[in-house]
Amino acid sequence: MKNLVILGGGYGGIKVALGVLDKDLPSDVTLTIVDRNPYQSLKTEFYTIAAGTVADREVRNDFPKDDRIHYVYGEIVKIDTDHQLILFQDRSEPLAYDYLVVALGCEDNYHGIPGADVYTESVQTFSRARKTGLEVGNLKANGKVTIVGAGLSGVEVASEIRESREDLNIRILDRGGSVLRAFNPRIQGYVADWFNKNDVEVLHHANVEYVEKDGVCNNGVCYVNDVTIWTAGVRPNKVVRELPFQKDNQEKIIVNDYFQVPEQTNVYIIGDCASSIFSPSAQLAGIQGEQVAIILNAILRNQEPKQPKEIRLRGTLGSLGKNDGFGNMMNQALTGIVPRLVKSGVLWLNKRH
Repeated sequence: MKNLVILGGGYGGIKVALGVLDKDLPSDVTLTIVDRNPYQSLKTEFYTIAAGTVADREVRNDFPKDDRIHYVYGEIVKIDTDHQLILFQDRSEPLAYDYLVVALGCEDNYHGIPGADVYTESVQTFSRARKTGLEVGNLKANGKVTIVGAGLSGVEVASEIRESREDLNIRILDRGGSVLRAFNPRIQGYVADWFNKNDVEVLHHANVEYVEKDGVCNNGVCYVNDVTIWTAGVRPNKVVRELPFQKDNQEKIIVNDYFQVPEQTNVYIIGDCASSIFSPSAQLAGIQGEQVAIILNAILRNQEPKQPKEIRLRGTLGSLGKNDGFGNMMNQALTGIVPRLVKSGVLWLNKRH
């Protein structure tokens, strides 16, 4: 028997699994999905958990029920590429693989800033997003929330918390001169205006020097604070960073045209862990997962795989609460209710695989 193991049951990992099952998994292949949670997390919606605007059941899916899938739930501590084994924190029995798909996603990048890893909340995992929501929800009237980072995650967290709690004092620390630097200037202006109208303070050209239990020090000024939420960059999962493979300057593993590690072509890397010309996104991970499924369908049948098609992303969508949003779609900048409705539609589709 050959063991195909998928690490991570997120957007990319599930696409790989569904893709190989759809073409009838060969009888001599076992399929195992490994995840820390017994459900699929819809990570793009974690900001709603942090703000307390939806129940967490709304942003997770049950894993596919199929007798051909084996599930292992646990925290991975190491991928032993020499012996082709997965090692776990609370499971003594390692998991062997013949083919491995690594789709473990990312974690916060604290850039070496003292106190950031200790005194800030996060939206990078389900459990940490839950804790962030608890901290924000328990704030007394007129509590102070600081969000470090004004990219997509920071903007969505700030706007959702504002919609959830009108009484809170919300501040965003933005390293650049405008929020959403990766977006069209029209969108940047629209979001900046939204923040101004909704009393969300934005401090540009921020330089966070350190974080303390009750405050953030930025450009020599220390702000007293109740909750600090970190959205200032990500890096590949620690387990992936420790792999003995060649990486780019963002610590992502360099892969070939088939998403294989050149040093070990039975190992596939997708999503936030793979070096790419594109920025990390659920859409990118999903497309890569679909393409890896096609490649594996050929390889598992001892056929020569075709080179994957060029990836074309459809755009990026963001929310400003429940009734407003923004997005780059088909090279067009959109703002208002339309991109927000489209984002809701994408979530609806994801919840139905």
